[in-house]
Order: sequence, then structure tokens, then C-alpha cells
Amino acid sequence: MGNLLIGSYTAKIDKAGRVKIPEKFRAAIEDDYGKDVFITSLTDEAVQIYPLPVWEELTGVAKQGALHLRPDVRNFLLRVNRRGTRHEIDSKGRVLINTQLRGTALLADEVEVIGLNNHLEVWNKERLDEKLEKRPLTDEDFETIAGLIPRGKSE
Repeated sequence: MGNLLIGSYTAKIDKAGRVKIPEKFRAAIEDDYGKDVFITSLTDEAVQIYPLPVWEELTGVAKQGALHLRPDVRNFLLRVNRRGTRHEIDSKGRVLINTQLRGTALLADEVEVIGLNNHLEVWNKERLDEKLEKRPLTDEDFETIAGLIPRGKSE
């Protein structure tokens, strides 16, 4: 599992609502995880495409005793599974994004597919540009991020 999903590529959504996963992302997903993916939206801003094993690990909290009974975990699972769908990457590297997800994320025609290490996000390009312009990274953000990075034993 050494292929990180990093970088950004422009892609098109066809008339049937399918997006062709950029080849570098597709190869990394299929090599490390297989062809099954889970497609959902966590915030309605964009659509997330998770390799199925990553999604299962992320939502595996429900397997840990009765965590699925916690209202916050239950609400999360209800939301993402109601809108989400399991798909297999087809022979041409495409996956279907359902109508509801495409509508709330404003996805049509040309989109930006961004790698976030272990999953992909599909964005409306204008919405993404607006989000990044409204909230640029600050020195405090960099300090917080630096604090999250594990330090080696030699330090």
C-alpha cells in the first residue's frame, strides 16, 4: 500500500453522470485496493470516492462494540450511506456519481479530481477556487499541521 493518491487532475462528467478517474489515480487505487469504491458526500461541497477497504476501515467504528448507537456516529452513518453508493470502476476507468450527489456538489461537465492520500474528492472547479480563496492557509494552520506530524525518535 505505497501509492498515495496525491495531486489534482481535470476530468469530465459524461451525460450518464460518470466521471473517468484519472489514470494515475485509477492505477494506484486498483493496485492497492481493487476496483470497488464507495462514493458519497460528507459535506455537500464535493463528492468523495473511497476505495472500499478505506471506507470500511473509516466506518469500522460501528464494529467496535455499540459505537453505532452513539447519536453522532449513527447520524454520520445514516447521512453518508443514504446518499452513498458502492460501485466498481468499469473497464474504461469510470464510476457513476448519482444524480443527488452531482446536484448538491454542483458537478457537471468539467470537474477537478483531487487526491487526498487515501481517497479522492471531485469538485466543481469554481466552488473549489472560491473555497480556497475565502480560507487561505495561515501561520496558525501550518503550526497545527506541524504538530500533527509524528516526530522521529532521534529528535
